[in-house]
Amino acid sequence: MLWYVGRRLLQMIPVFLGATFLIYAMVFLLPGDPIAALAGDKALSPAVAAQLRERYHLDEPFLTQYLLYLKGIFTLDFGTSFSGRAVSEVLAQAFPITIKLSLMALAIEGIFGVGFGLWAGLRKGGIFDSSVLLVSLVIIAIPIFVIGFLAQFFVGVKWGLAPPTVGGNTSFKNLLLPAFVLGSVSFAYVLRLTRTSVAENLTADYVRTATAKGLSRRRVVQVHVLRNSLIPVVTFLGADLATLMGGAIVTEGIFNINGVGGTIYQAVTRGEAPTVVSFVTVLIVIYLLANLLVDLLYAALDPRIRYV
Repeated sequence: MLWYVGRRLLQMIPVFLGATFLIYAMVFLLPGDPIAALAGDKALSPAVAAQLRERYHLDEPFLTQYLLYLKGIFTLDFGTSFSGRAVSEVLAQAFPITIKLSLMALAIEGIFGVGFGLWAGLRKGGIFDSSVLLVSLVIIAIPIFVIGFLAQFFVGVKWGLAPPTVGGNTSFKNLLLPAFVLGSVSFAYVLRLTRTSVAENLTADYVRTATAKGLSRRRVVQVHVLRNSLIPVVTFLGADLATLMGGAIVTEGIFNINGVGGTIYQAVTRGEAPTVVSFVTVLIVIYLLANLLVDLLYAALDPRIRYV
């Protein structure tokens, strides 16, 4: 097991370097002058502009800037934003909020998606199955910003069941509605994926054999059908964690949450390469570690992988 984990960690190194290089290159190629944008309406003097470019290494070639950034990453020095704040300070302020929101969304889509998907798969072709398939298709078809604004208006403003905006109060209660919105589309995918996988496994030979041996339907479903059906679902959920954190820009904007999404959006508009790349780098690390965890969970779900 340790050898497998070590091999997977070594495979992550080129992925990490390639992803950070591409992100840094895309931010570097953004049009506009970040120093001029920093000044706003008032133009900076040539001496001050040159001093700022030297301070942030903007006068260096692209490759030199990237290597300096990598050096800072490996020494846990993420640099300084154009506003003068340390990027590590910005990371420490924004990431806990988005991680909490994303984990809540992941739990919601996992619990409700697997639950409804299992129920629909066991009753394939019935009224409940057709209803949840229709509802999930509608959710997938509606853009998330529309779902967010509708949930904010009806649940938060009209019915008063949840706070319409979060602001600085990131308690569980305040983040519950944004978490439902953020995980809504993924919930629909998890539901459909679980339903299809359960319906396929119900007709498998090993299920018929277990039933012929006299095992109860509950045991057949829990031990044989559900465990095998969860393998593709776990794969999706593992990859979806980083997707939720990166895709929280819209949800955090609607509910006024000062997390990763809003910070990245502001940094992109200002052309702050160190801030954008630092945030995306952390998202890449989370994505890679989540996929490693998914690979390890396969052994728990499928004993054949454990034996291999």
